[in-house]
Amino acid sequence: MSQRENLPHSDQHLGAGDPETKGTSLKKGTLGLFGIIFFVVAAAAPVAGMTGAFPVAIGIGDGAGAAGMYVAVGIVLLLFSVGYATMSHYVTNTGAFFAYVGRGLGIVPGVGSAFVSTLAYLTVQWGVLGFLAGQLDFYMQAKFSFDIDWWIYAIILIVVVWVLSAMSVDIGAKVLGVFLTIEIIALLVLAFSILFQGGADGIDVGASFNPSNIFAGGLTGGAGIAFAFALASFIGFEATAIYGEESKDPKRTVPKATYISVVFITVLFGIVGLALISGLGAEGVSDKVFEVTAIEGVPLSDPSAVLFSLSTSYVGSWLTELFSIIVLTSLFAAMLAFQNSASRYLFSMGRAGVLSKKLDKVNSRQSPMVAPTVVSILAVILVILAVIFSWDPIYQIFYWFGAVAVIAIVLTEILVSLSVIVYFRRTKEDTRVWNTLIAPILSIIGLVIGEYMLMSRFNLFSGTASGEGGPWEMNTTGWILVLLTFVVFIVGLIVGAVRKDKENYDAVHNFVS
Repeated sequence: MSQRENLPHSDQHLGAGDPETKGTSLKKGTLGLFGIIFFVVAAAAPVAGMTGAFPVAIGIGDGAGAAGMYVAVGIVLLLFSVGYATMSHYVTNTGAFFAYVGRGLGIVPGVGSAFVSTLAYLTVQWGVLGFLAGQLDFYMQAKFSFDIDWWIYAIILIVVVWVLSAMSVDIGAKVLGVFLTIEIIALLVLAFSILFQGGADGIDVGASFNPSNIFAGGLTGGAGIAFAFALASFIGFEATAIYGEESKDPKRTVPKATYISVVFITVLFGIVGLALISGLGAEGVSDKVFEVTAIEGVPLSDPSAVLFSLSTSYVGSWLTELFSIIVLTSLFAAMLAFQNSASRYLFSMGRAGVLSKKLDKVNSRQSPMVAPTVVSILAVILVILAVIFSWDPIYQIFYWFGAVAVIAIVLTEILVSLSVIVYFRRTKEDTRVWNTLIAPILSIIGLVIGEYMLMSRFNLFSGTASGEGGPWEMNTTGWILVLLTFVVFIVGLIVGAVRKDKENYDAVHNFVS
């Protein structure tokens, strides 16, 4: 059976794509296994996750069970990775989710998922940009009494990231490799220092990893909140397949990179999470987090205070000083990774005829040229809007758009898992029941629960609570943001249907077959 015959019947009419030329094709064989891992782990931004989301998951989530919840979410995403990695053996396309959903459910749902994926990577990059610019402003004022508007830092960051994204993709991987190595070593130094010293009251593994503690409060309460924040901390791992066309031996590299990335991030979060909880003391840890992170009596105002205070107590002020810099490099690495992801989705949609063909142009290094420029222009427009409407770079830009991004990426993961099931039921190319049916079904269940919690507790993520701040209680801004993903998905479906006569086989083509 040919590739074209493996498509849904409604899409077998797709015309051939334009012939590949050096000016419209990505440079193949550029990235090795570790290059891809650097991009996806950097996108997860471990230090940012441990200083931002994790303390909140402890405080208003399931307390000491938060470390175990991060591992539980890792297992759900590992189940997703089974079908995802299996699909990567049959499709290697920088559109990744776009191509996978297109192969399984058809080109129109594929375009819808591509729009949502692009929204996810654009909004998460905007969120990281706001957080990084705000943190850089705080750092420069505190260390050097240098005070300029945050948006100036934002513009400088956009330009630097645009330059790096225009270079060969392996140059970006090398930059991320340096930042990520320092970040992980620092986290592990802190974690093992706390664990070897016995923490505040000894190491209570059961407090963090006993199922009754992990799911304390139930999925509609504390455990659900922790589940949602943990899921947010993993965003970026799914980008392995985006680099398939530029990788060496993608049929082997992409599945390996996916599994290694998920397992590594899960284990890292589990170890560091246990250490942070042990450092504070597992008993009554939520109250301790509230106390440490309070500013003028408002708890969780400075969640990074948990990691910083423990690094000073268990290692020394030198590590705290280093962490204050690593937070910045971690966020910069994530911003570069998401720039690459958003650019490659726009590139793939241009190549497939969904959007303007101008988007599929590459430079002399065979890296996307027009697409990253569009991504950067959109970021500049966001900064201009933020200045006009006086949006705070952290409390509004970061929380608003970061929350939107997680909802969007989980929706696409659900669609991919469904596509895996449909594709292999139809083609019989892989008949392993675990890989093509059971694992995808289990991942759909876990991801649907996560999506529900993300949406119902969106007010906690985005600072858009109204009333008493209970589930689904959010203001107008919150409802606009929480529904944005589904509006964009519908727009993508409409565009996919309207432009069907312009779309071509490149939307779902396997570029290494």
